[in-house]
Amino acid sequence: MVSEKQFKFLSFLLDHPQEDFTQRELAEELGLSLGKVNSLFKEMKEAQFLDQEGHLSELGKKALEPFRVQNAVIMAAGMSSRFAPLSYEKPKGLLNVKGEVLIERQIKQLHSVGIKDITLVVGYMKEKMFYLEEKYGVEIVVNEDYYRYNNTSSMILVADKLSNTYICSSDNYFEKNPFEKYVYKGYYSSVYEEGETDEYCITVDKKDRIIDAKIGGSDTWVMLGHVYFDREFSNKFSSILREEYKKQAVKEGLWEDLYIKFISELDLRIRRYSKDVIREFDSLEELREFDKEYLKNTNSKILSNISRILGCKEEDIEQISPIKAGLTNTSFKFSVLGKQYVYRHPGKGTEEYINRNSEAASMEIAKKLGIDNTYIHMDEKGWKISYYIENARNLDYHNNVDVEQALKYLKLLHSSGEKTEYEFDIWNQINSFLHLLSEENRDDFEDMDELLSLIDKLKVELSNAQEYCLCHCDSYDPNFLIDRKNRMYLIDWEYSGMAHPAVDVGTFIACSDYNIEEAKEIIKKYLGEEYSIDKVKTYLGYTAVISFYWFLWALHQDSLGKNVGKYLYIWYKYTKTYAKEALKFKGVNF
Repeated sequence: MVSEKQFKFLSFLLDHPQEDFTQRELAEELGLSLGKVNSLFKEMKEAQFLDQEGHLSELGKKALEPFRVQNAVIMAAGMSSRFAPLSYEKPKGLLNVKGEVLIERQIKQLHSVGIKDITLVVGYMKEKMFYLEEKYGVEIVVNEDYYRYNNTSSMILVADKLSNTYICSSDNYFEKNPFEKYVYKGYYSSVYEEGETDEYCITVDKKDRIIDAKIGGSDTWVMLGHVYFDREFSNKFSSILREEYKKQAVKEGLWEDLYIKFISELDLRIRRYSKDVIREFDSLEELREFDKEYLKNTNSKILSNISRILGCKEEDIEQISPIKAGLTNTSFKFSVLGKQYVYRHPGKGTEEYINRNSEAASMEIAKKLGIDNTYIHMDEKGWKISYYIENARNLDYHNNVDVEQALKYLKLLHSSGEKTEYEFDIWNQINSFLHLLSEENRDDFEDMDELLSLIDKLKVELSNAQEYCLCHCDSYDPNFLIDRKNRMYLIDWEYSGMAHPAVDVGTFIACSDYNIEEAKEIIKKYLGEEYSIDKVKTYLGYTAVISFYWFLWALHQDSLGKNVGKYLYIWYKYTKTYAKEALKFKGVNF
């Protein structure tokens, strides 16, 4: 095995086969002392790595072979949600930057140093990247788990390909080609960040071995850009990965997290670069700073749509930042000429259970009634623009003022006489989700039959409750926003339609932490003068039914890799609790 200095010497000569250098020139090129170059020259000749003229011999070339880069893996499966809205329309790696597609530029840089064995791991909008196989000869690997797991789910798919391997991100832009034919030791590329940063910050020892990395720090070197795995690293890491990937937490994490966990066993060095060599664009603003063409034209249908609706120029759309709230859609806030807005982009698969025409019709009515003054525009695809409510808070279930205002809004909606042609048929909705869950194999568990039995009994008991009006059908605390002046807005009308008013009251209760007695008090407050024992029984029954609906909805979301959290269990429990309470009143055995 050659030493690192010997490797440096030999690889330089390999890259300059037709040139003759004096030892002084070699010292300057290699960053070594003249004395060290002199001793290396002697060592190389003695080992027969150099011929009598000081040129690289065949034996010298053979000595470099263990360090030859074998292949590259380009990670391109993720959505890059931080890069809203451009990432809503295409994978980030397909962005055109200064006249070149990001991932194509990177592939060509790999090709230029002889690395032709390239594996591309795709997931989000994968079909948009398939053309690269024919155009550049890359191998396509599809990550079907990209939407629910992190990049370890991509790494496990290429574990058998890890050797002397470059690991690349499709969205990096390299001003200068960082790739080499031969690399002595595995490394993680790094740039120096001045001030505070939320990137992975690196600690190294005296030999530049990375000994620790943690998120967050200031005035430090951070992980950014490509990584090189040497054979020794690849063998150890792939073995650890295969074993650890059995754990859910590992699937949901980054491969870097796994590396850090076993960092004492896994040897990577730091490879320092200037910030003007490696670029990663985390937002449209950052891209605009680098490529001024994005100020005027992003080729984004979303931004074009916003410009058209708000009557502004694309460059007026600023301060774009994703909003993480919500499971079914993706949203971002932005500003135009000092005003704050929200753009909502429909989530994949929502067309299976959300009627966008119904949503649009309901929002027009909500705006007319003064229930939701945030709404501006929505098109037939579900793209929606609303005013952003600064420093808004959610309804507090234990704040009497909040609760009374929310019930007042629901009563206003239900008694308005406003109608749409769209129905929210709770029984059809339940059946639709049961069908979806059957296809996903998520409907087979111990007491599913008991739940279905309770719901079937309630369906019979509620069959005479024929009271229909326009309902919100998603009336829980995050959808009741309260601004700094204590004005309330009932937002997000995706599930709205003509239904029994108890669907709204039931949803309100089903998403709370109320006990049975507190729930009855809420029903009583809502009904007011219409209060009766029979109505309470009906509303308790609908609370069970809507809890079951949301339980099925949550199971479906979970099957898509979206974390519903505590609500999955809450709705399961409330289905049983409120069903049994309602049926007890009805005198039905269960």
